[in-house]
Amino acid sequence: MIAAPRIDESSPYYRGWRVVLACFLMAFFMFGFGLYGQGVYLAELQRAHGWPGTLISAASTFSFLLTSVLVIFTDDLLERIGLRALILCGLSALGASTVLLALVQTPWQLYLAYALMSVGWTGMGTVVIATVLNSWFEQRRGLALSLAFNGATCGGIILVPLLLSLTGSIGFRPAMLTATLAMMVLVLPAVVTFIGWPAGMVPAAGGRSSGSSAPVRSRKAVLANAAFWTMVLPIALALLAQMGFIVHQVTFLEPLIGRSAAGLAVTIMAAMAIVGRLSLGLFVDRLDARLACAVSMTSQAAALFVALQSTSPTVLLACCAVYGFSMGNIITFPPLIIQREIGASAFATAVGLGTSISGIVSAFGPGLVGLVRSLTGNYTTAFALCVVLNLVAAGIVLWRPRRRLQDSHTLSSSP
Repeated sequence: MIAAPRIDESSPYYRGWRVVLACFLMAFFMFGFGLYGQGVYLAELQRAHGWPGTLISAASTFSFLLTSVLVIFTDDLLERIGLRALILCGLSALGASTVLLALVQTPWQLYLAYALMSVGWTGMGTVVIATVLNSWFEQRRGLALSLAFNGATCGGIILVPLLLSLTGSIGFRPAMLTATLAMMVLVLPAVVTFIGWPAGMVPAAGGRSSGSSAPVRSRKAVLANAAFWTMVLPIALALLAQMGFIVHQVTFLEPLIGRSAAGLAVTIMAAMAIVGRLSLGLFVDRLDARLACAVSMTSQAAALFVALQSTSPTVLLACCAVYGFSMGNIITFPPLIIQREIGASAFATAVGLGTSISGIVSAFGPGLVGLVRSLTGNYTTAFALCVVLNLVAAGIVLWRPRRRLQDSHTLSSSP
């Protein structure tokens, strides 16, 4: 269910925009601590305890895989404990995780910290953000999602350098505790004050009818729906290629243009991801989401293909800019496609399942690119594979199955 259609969503006084602000802050700290900050933890925990990188990397993998399982049950949690309680649980878990990472002394504490981070992802990640914004917006849904998800990229651009700067000046433990305190001071009031369902909406998984067996029927119906698979499979393939390129970008570019220029390329790509999200957000509600998604995937394939043909610093930086322009939008399209083709009643269920599947598949991206590079001795074949994956994904997402999952009718009749 969505906000009352007579409300002007473009008005700055519309309450939904305050919800967007809260979601931006959630994404900022969740992605800043939970994704981009992991490189900081790896370096600092190795330095402090002498633990092998494989131990810490395995904890990261464990966290991502556990997250991919937990998000499947987001709709159940929304029904049982409510939206605000779920987010506050996620915030508490993320805060406990970062505090424990600052104080960790043994490997089991490390794994506990990463398990708590997975709970944080469940309460503050993309599924919850997409679900709550889907309930507040109809005409401006794409813009709202783009603005909120820009918090994720800003978390990488701002929070990680801040952590590194604080670590260098006051040490890793005080830096983590200070950043955690800042998160609580900023996010907690925003969640308590702004987050909630629109007036008149049934607070059950984004509007889905309640009932003890409804979530199971809903998941079965979603998994049996062709529109779901022609969305989630291409997104998973695109993210597989994207994660592979992001992790290996500096290693690929450094021999060609030097360390400083490679670092500049990363900054340019991240900045263009913000520009891309904002630009698309202004128009995406009037666009064909599947066609726009295919264009984004094709542009990434083209950027990688050109990068493989050139050693010019200017061309390579331009390729990274083009790649980054579409990078942030890949996670914006699934909620839009789900809302239009699967419906509001199964929204949280479909987004949770899609996030889980794409998360598991994309987790193998860095390893796949690294393996192909080890076998061939260079990145040409590895990134050529990424180009192919993007093009295949673009082709699949353009397929429009006729069968669609309608809101309450299909859910009530599904086995």
